[in-house]
Amino acid sequence: MATTDRRATTLALAHALSAAERGLAVIPLARTKLPALRSPHRDAPASEPFACRGECGRFGHGVHDASTDPDRVRALFAAAPWATGYGIACGLPPHHLIGVDLDTKSAAAQTDSATALRELALRHLFTIPPTVVVLTPSGGRHLWLTGPPDHVVPNSAGRLAPGIDIRGAGGYLVGPGSRTRHGAYTIAPGTSHLRPAPCPPALLRLLLPPPVRRADGEPAGDGRGLVQFVLAAHEGQRNTRLFWAACRAYENGVGAALLAPLLDAARTTGLTEREARATIASAARMTGRHP
Repeated sequence: MATTDRRATTLALAHALSAAERGLAVIPLARTKLPALRSPHRDAPASEPFACRGECGRFGHGVHDASTDPDRVRALFAAAPWATGYGIACGLPPHHLIGVDLDTKSAAAQTDSATALRELALRHLFTIPPTVVVLTPSGGRHLWLTGPPDHVVPNSAGRLAPGIDIRGAGGYLVGPGSRTRHGAYTIAPGTSHLRPAPCPPALLRLLLPPPVRRADGEPAGDGRGLVQFVLAAHEGQRNTRLFWAACRAYENGVGAALLAPLLDAARTTGLTEREARATIASAARMTGRHP
């Protein structure tokens, strides 16, 4: 490993430990911005997808490895001496971090995404409070906000507006002090002393999936709407929809009653029982319940 890489790894670990001290769960990242540790299940037969999220006790489960424990963080980086950055898991207590990524591929795109956010703020009557802002090597910005513990904000790309991506539950933000192939992530001047600010309620409503409703338009109160929400999933949405529906079920106190129907619905959409059970278990942990 080159000297510059060793220095980048040392600095990344120092920044990651500092973030962990503030209650932010972290994982090591490679220069590609992807998790530095490969899955220990990567050689599993393609016909039997393995949905382990860390239950096996080994490293290599992406954001599911994230921790605030300094010993575990050091162990993660020791297992990935090529790491030059770190990711901060979103949606976890105590901060329930939400990342607003003003993406950019050019200066014009950055202006467009910033303008789109301002227009949304004017249209929906909210303002972004002073908060932590991280500058990306491409000229973009990550705005750090916190969410309430009883809501699960999903990840999305361009759903809010073109050029605006959201990092929520199951996602992560590249932490300041990280180095990637394209450069370094840094704290914007004047924001290093700030804490992540609460997400404005009007913006939070835009980030949450629409409420599940019955065919007659009335809110679903018995869980059937949640099952239908899973059944309506297309390929690429199946895990996300199942996770969201399971979270709502546990939050509403009907998780145990809906376990079997949600599993049946997930299998109908093409998920294996193992994948579905692992996703529902993750939702249970996220909401502080037990499946």
